[in-house]
Amino acid sequence: MTALKSLEDLFVHLLKDMYYAEKQILKALPKMAKKADSDELRQAFEHHLKETEGQVDRLEQVFELCGIKAAGKSCPAIKGILEEGAEGMKDAKDPDVLDAGMIADAQAVEHYEIARYGTMIAWANQLGMGDAANLLQQNLDQEYGADRLLTDLAEGRLNRQAA
Repeated sequence: MTALKSLEDLFVHLLKDMYYAEKQILKALPKMAKKADSDELRQAFEHHLKETEGQVDRLEQVFELCGIKAAGKSCPAIKGILEEGAEGMKDAKDPDVLDAGMIADAQAVEHYEIARYGTMIAWANQLGMGDAANLLQQNLDQEYGADRLLTDLAEGRLNRQAA
């Protein structure tokens, strides 16, 4: 691991972490959409897949602003969250329980992303990187939107069906 000697080093470290995370999420979302029993949940996953593609593009723009090549760095946190979700998809025997579990797992991903993007925006602003902060804010806004939609689906009907 590269020595982290400055806030800029930390920022680039998290940028690589999030780039890796978003790329892994791009692989997971189609599998989740395919497994979803609820049409609304499937549509939510498909919509967020499109958003995630845009998030990857924005992260690549941030790399460009930093003057470095876009590259991911393996992230044990997102790997663990996604592995746990994949396990849950295999273990669920009831379609309604599967949907409720996938919502919980997807929200764990969203909350991780929300935490990371919030930190990166604060650091970008501290480093005088307003353009990067604006790009990251767009990603954060989408993550909050995805989280709210998942909550609405769960509380509106899907958790009741799983019960």
